Order: sequence, then C-alpha cells, then structure tokens
Amino acid sequence: MDAAAAGPPGLPDFTTLTLEIDGPVAHLWLDTPAKLNPLSAAALEELAAASRWFEGRPDVRVVVIGGRGRAFSAGADMGSFGQQSDVATARRAADAGRRMADAVEAIEVVTIARIHGHCVGGGVVLATACDLRVAAEGTNFSIPEVDLGMPLTWGGLPRLVRDIGPVATKELVMTCRPFDAAEALRLGLVNRVVPADRLDDEVGALAAELASKASFPIRATKRHVDAITSITVGRERSWSDADSLLTAARDP
Repeated sequence: MDAAAAGPPGLPDFTTLTLEIDGPVAHLWLDTPAKLNPLSAAALEELAAASRWFEGRPDVRVVVIGGRGRAFSAGADMGSFGQQSDVATARRAADAGRRMADAVEAIEVVTIARIHGHCVGGGVVLATACDLRVAAEGTNFSIPEVDLGMPLTWGGLPRLVRDIGPVATKELVMTCRPFDAAEALRLGLVNRVVPADRLDDEVGALAAELASKASFPIRATKRHVDAITSITVGRERSWSDADSLLTAARDP
C-alpha cells in the first residue's frame, strides 16, 4: 500500500486491507479481490490491528467494513496458516479468527458490514461481529465448515444464536446449505437488502445518518445493547474454539 493510501499517521502498514477516512466515516476494505478476499492469517491479524487503531479517535464515528471486487469474503484461507511445529504456536494461529471477531465487535463506534457477492464461513462471522449489516440483492451466503470436516469456530455460533436463534443456527451450520440475501433478511442476519447498484449509496446514507447524530448517545446505545446481549453471546465461552479447530484438523 502506498503512502497516499496509508491514511493518517500511525496507521498500520496493511497488506490485505485498505483504510479510507472520509470525515467521520471510515471504510475498511478487505483488499485481495483476485482471491475473493479470503480471511488469511495475515488478514485476521490486520483486521484485529485495524479495529484497535480506532480506539481513542473521536473524529471517526462510523466504520464501514466491506470487500473489494466481486465478494465480501470467501471465508477462511486455511492454507495460509501453515503447519506449526509446537502446540502454543498452532493454538495461537487457530485462535486468530476469534481474536479478530472480538476486536471488530469491540470497536467503540458503530460498524456497518457492506455485504455483496459471496459471504462465506468466516466472512459470515466477520459480518455478525458488526453492529449493522446491509446486503446487496444477489449476495450468496453459506457456512460450509461442517462439510469441510470442522466445526464453526471464531465465536460464530454464539453470535448466530444471538442474531437468528438456535434452530436456524443449527440448520444452516449443520446442513451447510447456501442461502440468499432475502432469507438472511427474513432470519434477521442482515438489516437491509438493497439493489446491487444502490449498495454504496444506501450504505453511505446510513453511515452519514448515524455519523450526524450526537456521539455519546449512539455509543451508549451500542454499549448498552451489547451488554444485554453479552449474556447470550458469551464471547468468553469461545475461548476453546481454537482447540475444537485443532482437534478437527487432526481428525481423519
């Protein structure tokens, strides 16, 4: 990323993301479009770092997270994690997705997931870590982990139970069947579905509306709702997701 794209001083030197600041609205882009923005080990670490970068920046009031090119995200890039020789290193790598989702959810200001194209597996987890979600018509969602021989981790299960309920969560995760934006809206996974050619305008209008409101009550509302739902989500329960992932990787 060149100096012009790097943004304000102090911004981490990303290789998989692009950060744009437009007044009170920040756009954080997954930016490996040739591969449909997979969540590689590097992308997970950079998403967590970018999320922490927003701490103590009162000038930013809304963060929009989206994907460049034809997709929001094709999900986890398991090939990027490699084969670690020691248990501690392997566990930290397996835990990177949970740390990413927790960091995104902990961003103090309102976050909006801008979803289009494909939203797969870990991409769904990333979207559920955002406060609000706007999807383009024609977006394809799927959670294929079980068909790949592993459980859904990264704190995805508690967030899905919070947002769409236990019955729908079990069906979508166990069957791995794809579902479209209309079903995602009906289930409550997304807030709005808009025409694909209107996605940027609709997300921009929502971000501008939220950014124009008084900062304290917006942040207080976010924190209050998160405090209430934390009982359901129980992010602390996901500490062992890395162990489940490692166990699945070793299960023939």
